[in-house]
Amino acid sequence: MSSARGSFIVFLILIILISLSGALLLFSRPEPISITIKPPPPTATPIPTPTPRPILVYVTGEVSRRGTQHFLPYGSRVSDAVAAAGGFTEGANKELVNLAGLLRDGDQVHVPKVRTDTIDGALPTPSGEALVRINSATQAELETLPRVGTAMALRIIEYREQVGPFSTLADLDQVSGIGPSTLEALKDLIVFD
Repeated sequence: MSSARGSFIVFLILIILISLSGALLLFSRPEPISITIKPPPPTATPIPTPTPRPILVYVTGEVSRRGTQHFLPYGSRVSDAVAAAGGFTEGANKELVNLAGLLRDGDQVHVPKVRTDTIDGALPTPSGEALVRINSATQAELETLPRVGTAMALRIIEYREQVGPFSTLADLDQVSGIGPSTLEALKDLIVFD
C-alpha cells in the first residue's frame, strides 16, 4: 500500500502544481492593448468661386451668318465670335481683325470686306486701308476699328462730347476700357483733325 499511497501523493502533487501553473499563467497574462484611431483634424472647406456668366457679342460684316448675336463663354476671343458666326466669307479682310482680342459682354465684332469696306471721308493709308477721323467719326465708323465694339464707340463719342476733341493717341487712353493694347491696335488707323 505504501507504493500506491506514494503514487497517489505524487499524482496529487502534480495536479496541484499543474493547477498552480495554470492559475499563475492566467493572472500573469499581459493586459490587452487597445488601439485608438484618431481622425485627422478637419481641413478648411475651400470657398467656391463663382462661375462667370456667358457674354453676348454681336458679329457683323464678312462672316457666314452676319448680323447675329452669340452667347460665348467668359474669356472668349474674337476668333471664337467669328467661328460662332460661321467663319469668314471669301471677301473678308482678315488682316484687319484682331483674332486674339479678348471679348467683353456687349462687344461687337465687325469683319470688313477686302478693299471695299471704306468709310466716307476716311483717308486712305499707303496700304490701302482707310484712316478714321477719331474726332468726327460716327458710331458705325468707330466700330470698324479693331477692338472697338458698340460700347467702346459710344464711350469714345461721349468722351468727345463732354471733354472735347482728342489731340493725341494718349488722349484716347482717358476713355474707359482703352488700354495700351487697344492704343497699339489703333495707332496706325486713326487721325486727329
